[in-house]
Amino acid sequence: MDPIVSLLSSLLENVRPLDAGEPAQYIPELAKADPDRFALAVVGPRGVVRSVGDDEVEFTIQSVSKPFVLALAFAMHGRDDVLARVGVEPSGEPFNAISLEPQTGRPANPLVNAGAIATTGLIPGADRHERTRTIVAGLSRFAGRQLTVDESVYESESETGDRNRALAYLMRSYGVLHERVDEVVEAYFRQCSVLVTARDIAVMSGTLAFSGRNPVNNEQVIPESVARDVVSIMTSCGMYDFSGEWLMRVGLPSKSGVAGGLVSVAPSQFGVGAFSPRLDSHGNSVRGSILVERLSREFGMHVFDRHESITRPGITVDRTPEGMIVRLGGELAFSGAERVLVTLRELIHGADANFPVSLDVSELAHLHPAALTALEAQLRDLGTQVRIIK
Repeated sequence: MDPIVSLLSSLLENVRPLDAGEPAQYIPELAKADPDRFALAVVGPRGVVRSVGDDEVEFTIQSVSKPFVLALAFAMHGRDDVLARVGVEPSGEPFNAISLEPQTGRPANPLVNAGAIATTGLIPGADRHERTRTIVAGLSRFAGRQLTVDESVYESESETGDRNRALAYLMRSYGVLHERVDEVVEAYFRQCSVLVTARDIAVMSGTLAFSGRNPVNNEQVIPESVARDVVSIMTSCGMYDFSGEWLMRVGLPSKSGVAGGLVSVAPSQFGVGAFSPRLDSHGNSVRGSILVERLSREFGMHVFDRHESITRPGITVDRTPEGMIVRLGGELAFSGAERVLVTLRELIHGADANFPVSLDVSELAHLHPAALTALEAQLRDLGTQVRIIK
């Protein structure tokens, strides 16, 4: 088994027994979800998606859509025009709170419901259907495949969405929402009802992690500056009234959804997608949150951890009659292990299967344990004699 997949699987199985929380009850279709579904997926800079658990099970994207629709709005209108309608400050309140500036009626940020509705209103469309098509097309580019809307969840959202309508009418009374309330809110409900898998949202997260470039198909979905702005807002606002503690404990810009989805961005390292329908009092996935916290800790992904990862300039090669010695210098985080392996494969390619190779990591200033585990496991699969000098 791929050693990274093995590590992910071990993390998943350690968290699986936890059964706190329950699926969202206020939307009837979401209340029907199987609470035991559980999945994790990560995608690295080279576009390899690794996933474990119920990684092909579809669920609705819900509020995980918010940062991606915000990115579309930024790309279409520019930062200043978007911020004229929506703020960027943490609300410290639940996702469905009435978080509007007293004088202007501007929502606190784009990741609470009021701000997300205002952001959806910025997506062009003659009616709700055209606006929805534009949004779904944009989300599909982030995911790298065509996404669709779950009509039964949409109908359930619409039937129980009076609070969101009230927020929209309140914003329209302030002049924050210029468009017709029913057209915007119904498009918002459909946006939240887009079907995804844990693999999809990992790729979507990876697109933000790698400066707006989809790591799987290399499409530049949004400008680099837009990805930076969106990730910045996710850092302070993405987990609602748990955002401050989340940043301290996990250290990854993230966004949750009430169907159990959770995306986390490790800038320039990984996109992460988790799924488990059991929610806590903040509306965040219980097992998904614990899983991502442990992933961040064990893989050294916290934004304030050391992330220097050596590339080819940190690799020197000595060829001797007894074999090849590959020396690494600098620091090696988990995300750099894949780059080292690619270089080693290039060096070893064509060599005799019994040609000894030594990988010297003794001079590294910092070596993350997970990076060493990945190196040891994958080097065994290269079909040559490899030993690591520590």
